[in-house]
Amino acid sequence: MNNLTIEKFHIIGISTRTINTDGQSAIDIEALWVKFWANEIQKQIPNTLNDDIYAVYTDYQSDYTEAYTTIIGMAVSSLLVIPQGFVGLEIETCRYQKILSKGKMPEAIGNTWLEIWADGQLNTKRAYKADFTVHGKKYYDGNNAEVETYLSVL
Repeated sequence: MNNLTIEKFHIIGISTRTINTDGQSAIDIEALWVKFWANEIQKQIPNTLNDDIYAVYTDYQSDYTEAYTTIIGMAVSSLLVIPQGFVGLEIETCRYQKILSKGKMPEAIGNTWLEIWADGQLNTKRAYKADFTVHGKKYYDGNNAEVETYLSVL
């Protein structure tokens, strides 16, 4: 884990509101991923910067135990054109703690989030602004896949 500052950037994608209680977030977020792939959402997003896919966790009611919004989308150069049914978000400049998930996906990412939620010390440092995972080229490497998780921190 290491800390870094990431400058503001923009995301366009599809979203859902969820909560971690009783496994609801796993159900809702999996359904959002199914919709993303089935509808080839990545091909419908204008002005993309690269092929990386982002899962953004934002608009927290308070912390990870309460409701929040998940957006699955891509980084874009502008929010001027947002397709109907999509959402746009500016992720502000912020300090982040970077955590690398390695192994078979999506299990490795799920395990990373379980570790994050269990880490009481880390949770006291979280800013709960916009956390996100970056699904780059290594996401597709089977059992050797990698995904970067960024937690907004104080």
